[in-house]
Amino acid sequence: MRKQSARTAALVLCIVSYLLVGAAVFDALESEAESGRKRLLAQKRSELRRKYAFSAEDYRELERLALQAEPHRAGSQWKFAGSFYFAITVITTIGYGHAAPGTDSGKVFCMFYALLGIPLTLVTFQSLGERLNALVRRLLLAAKRCLGLRRPRVSPENMVVAGLLVCAGTLALGAAAFAHFEGWTFFHAYYYCFITLTTIGFGDFVALQNDEALQRKPPYVAFSFLYILLGLTVIGAFLNLVVLRFLAAGADAPERAARPLRPGAPESRGPAHRAGLLSISCRLHRLEQCARDNPGFSPPASPGAGGGGRPGRPPARRKSI
Repeated sequence: MRKQSARTAALVLCIVSYLLVGAAVFDALESEAESGRKRLLAQKRSELRRKYAFSAEDYRELERLALQAEPHRAGSQWKFAGSFYFAITVITTIGYGHAAPGTDSGKVFCMFYALLGIPLTLVTFQSLGERLNALVRRLLLAAKRCLGLRRPRVSPENMVVAGLLVCAGTLALGAAAFAHFEGWTFFHAYYYCFITLTTIGFGDFVALQNDEALQRKPPYVAFSFLYILLGLTVIGAFLNLVVLRFLAAGADAPERAARPLRPGAPESRGPAHRAGLLSISCRLHRLEQCARDNPGFSPPASPGAGGGGRPGRPPARRKSI
């Protein structure tokens, strides 16, 4: 129990340390750029207000209109294709933020829809991930047999490496496709795929939001939906594999500690064993002292030894009646 508590405390400490390191790195990387963007925005605002004689209230109203009009640049978000896209982002917890229910009834339905859909999606992806890991294991085993190994065995390390390669290939494939359809750079498309398939979903890059793609490009829409669902299965299978491996490694330690030691094993020779050896040496010392003081002294026979027999002869066996 103490080891488990210590392990939990160590994990909490690792998470807090990881958060502190991440905050320091993001602060160093993004803080100065954010200040520069704010200065540039303030400069542009001043130029627009001078050019068009806007008041502060007029400019704020213009900002609100621009923000409200942003989702509609991609066309209708709440036709069937757009609603299906939104439903995917809800139950997978991606949550880009590119669209949100505007009516109270839509918000109520969204809460109940997520309440049932998120657990169902998690269970489904876990089951699909287990099937995918089993398929990868069989493929690795077949590959090792083809290489002529006598006793092929797929280790957890083999599975982790194979899962990492499959994840990298899935991200690269999606990045190439979205860079082509969206006009992004490969790096930005790869970033979008990673943020999407890990369900972070910042919303700074969102597919299907240009040129009314949701209505005008059905093949691209179908590819995007399939890629998100299949990619989540692949990434989920890999993360499930890594987490289970970590939990199994943590569970092995208490088992080894609780396992009984073999009699006579080096680990079992503790303080009691040393005390027994000391007691035997004291008895031998007393027997030697008595033998020196009394020339006719003979040590007591050991239990089970027959009386009057030769020293090397084994004791006679009793006949049973």
